[in-house]
Amino acid sequence: MPRKKKEPPRGRETASSTPPPLPDRRLMERTLARIGRLLESQEFASVEEANAYLEQIMAAGEPPAAEPATPLEQAQEIVYEALEATGRRRTALARKALAVSPDCADAYVILAEQSRDPQEARRLYEEGVRAGERALGPSVFEHEVGHFWSIIETRPYMRARAGLAEVLWYLDERDAAIAHLTDLLRLNPGDNQGVRYTLANWLLIAERLAELEHLLATYPDDYSATWAYTRALLAFRKDGPGPETVARLHAAFETNPFVPLYLLGAKRLPRQLPAYIGIGDENEAVAYVADSAEAWVRIPGALEWLIGVVTRELDRMEPPGGAL
Repeated sequence: MPRKKKEPPRGRETASSTPPPLPDRRLMERTLARIGRLLESQEFASVEEANAYLEQIMAAGEPPAAEPATPLEQAQEIVYEALEATGRRRTALARKALAVSPDCADAYVILAEQSRDPQEARRLYEEGVRAGERALGPSVFEHEVGHFWSIIETRPYMRARAGLAEVLWYLDERDAAIAHLTDLLRLNPGDNQGVRYTLANWLLIAERLAELEHLLATYPDDYSATWAYTRALLAFRKDGPGPETVARLHAAFETNPFVPLYLLGAKRLPRQLPAYIGIGDENEAVAYVADSAEAWVRIPGALEWLIGVVTRELDRMEPPGGAL
């Protein structure tokens, strides 16, 4: 399960301790886009014939590069090249993409990610959102609500909007940030971007508890640490430390037992947050605490309640006559 996370300030790292960077996940869309262009360039007599052609090109490995048909497609190919670059070259390629097509939302996203100035990043993400709106046109927003992510052309717009939400939250424009993520879920309830996890934390911090309850109920089969611990923390915020609230916290422990270690400082967050997480693993706990610690700190008594419940659990585990 990929989740993109903010990284804490880094200390010194030796070359041997630094893992090689993972390829940018956005690069996977290059193959999908090329396949789409190849299919559009062919005339098939039936669905079966189209599927056979698709199986043939996939069996050959990387599909042949179909010539981009529009300036926007040309710009997007330059964006994929930028995603394989770093530093100044990455920035230069993003600007080159915008020179080819000012409707290339992903180019604005790259420039915003490279910026160290939150206000500049905001402006770039806003430009990216507007570029995405121009590229898609009003018909897509009218007729494709509910499965946006399945249309590859929508993804740059969705990335720009999610990035804008993050920078608005940082700039303390919290209602606007929440509105963007809420609308992304309206466009794509399947939430391929994982924005519901960020939104859950923001709603809790903003004391918008009814909206948080609705969000949690919308994804009843979500077994992530974020959902389990958010349910417990929401119950504590509303009802205090009663038996039902403690039961929710115990359920959260079972979902991911590593979370209290990081929330209470028994283990330190790593300098670089994980690029991938698994349900119930330690990486998931790290990702959850990096995103959610503010909510636990802001709710009066929440951390003390967590300490008390964890302490009682440890006391029950300790055998008579000595420590484990």
